Amino acid sequence: MPGARDADEARPGRHTKDAPTPAGKKTARIRKPVWITIGAAALAVIAAVSVFAATDSPSSSPPPKVEKTTTSPAPSARPAVYFHTLPPNAKLPSGATCARLVNESPSPEVRPQNARYNHTTGQHVPASFFPEGDLSQVAELAPLITGDYTGTTEDILRWAACKWGIDQNIVFAEAAVESWWQQSYLGDWTTDASTCPPGHGLGADGKPGECPQSYGILQNKYTFEQSAWPALGSSTAMNVDAMYAIWRSCYNGDEVWLNNEQKGQQYAAGDVWGCIGRWFAGSWYTPPAEQYISRVKQYLNQQVWLSPEFARTTSNPNG
Repeated sequence: MPGARDADEARPGRHTKDAPTPAGKKTARIRKPVWITIGAAALAVIAAVSVFAATDSPSSSPPPKVEKTTTSPAPSARPAVYFHTLPPNAKLPSGATCARLVNESPSPEVRPQNARYNHTTGQHVPASFFPEGDLSQVAELAPLITGDYTGTTEDILRWAACKWGIDQNIVFAEAAVESWWQQSYLGDWTTDASTCPPGHGLGADGKPGECPQSYGILQNKYTFEQSAWPALGSSTAMNVDAMYAIWRSCYNGDEVWLNNEQKGQQYAAGDVWGCIGRWFAGSWYTPPAEQYISRVKQYLNQQVWLSPEFARTTSNPNG
């Protein structure tokens, strides 16, 4: 997204309306879903992986490390690595390292309809993927965005959690809020065709006179992430990779422009939940951001992705 940006432009992940909101209208996005139809004996110890927990991880447990929990009662099951939040500006593991760790304890597929997207890899993005208002160090994150992983839906979410250093259960919960783990989910419908990607003009996705601005398992918004298109829509891994790269830039303290926007408190690095709310609202602890944080925390506490209903239900209850 090269070129100058004003205060309301090119904020990756921003989901509130850019224009002033008419009286009586909600500021947060209103989703009206449409779906795209397409087609060993002894337990081995995972080699030393040092992972540190952020102080504001979702629980008040002591500083966590990589944990090993048996995900299956089968005698041959390998312990699963649990990925915790890493501190701001921590050295992050590579995508390849994370792929190896996840693949050592693969998860079953709960969303078989994601198969095509889950087996499609992503693309590289330029440094301009991040807005000009960020600190210059953010450019170091752009080359890491590749979407270069395939696996089950849960494995892809764990891969991104590992790669970007965020607690995996937060990732599970947020993806449930956004799409109920559906990569084919479309949202942020509009009558302004200029804000929708090529091939998705007004009426093209089944809603007369409207087109979707947001795509995939984490509802990445095209207008703010154009350089990651079309992989944002076609690849689950790319969708998640791009989103949590943005989260990491916020968590590292790069998004200093947030202090120039409407805010409920001063933006600073190291705030897990502030950066979760910013993904939805494009602002720091404003009412829409607070509401979104509360919803993600609710799903996190409930661990909805483990419920039988979650596996059975194919429509997003948040839509």
